[in-house]
Amino acid sequence: MEKLWSPWRSQYIDTFKEEPKETLPGSLFTRILNENDDKKNYLLYRGKHAFIIMNLYPYNSGHLMIVPNKEAKELSELDEETRLEMFSLLDLGTKALTEVMKPHGFNIGANLGRVAGAGIEDHIHFHIVPRWNGDTNFMPVLNDVKVISEEMGKTYEKLKVVIKALV
Repeated sequence: MEKLWSPWRSQYIDTFKEEPKETLPGSLFTRILNENDDKKNYLLYRGKHAFIIMNLYPYNSGHLMIVPNKEAKELSELDEETRLEMFSLLDLGTKALTEVMKPHGFNIGANLGRVAGAGIEDHIHFHIVPRWNGDTNFMPVLNDVKVISEEMGKTYEKLKVVIKALV
């Protein structure tokens, strides 16, 4: 039997094993936005009202998230400018992924509330998951394992260059 190594998944799984030692102010996204270390946090683009960030625990290589700067649980809590910019960034993200990764399609959506799968339920965000013909195979079905085909730092650098050119 061959073994696949995906240490980023175990880090994610470990976050559910113990209670947080302290409650930090703001959501994870707000803390990342204020940290100003975009490369470390895989933050690809900062807009006026929203930003594009790579998912640290991706479903597929190139999994992006579009996040408003303002914490909000619902779209209705965001002003029109923010909602418009988020949809503009969805377009920018899919264009960049198309140029860099050549996917055959995309899953785009949001998980509103914990029961819908929201990991960060107090800060709405949209997912862009690039998809390829044949990217679903026996690994996730039988073994609950997903193979990510490229190291995230390499994907980040490629997407950063393309997004800069597109903007």
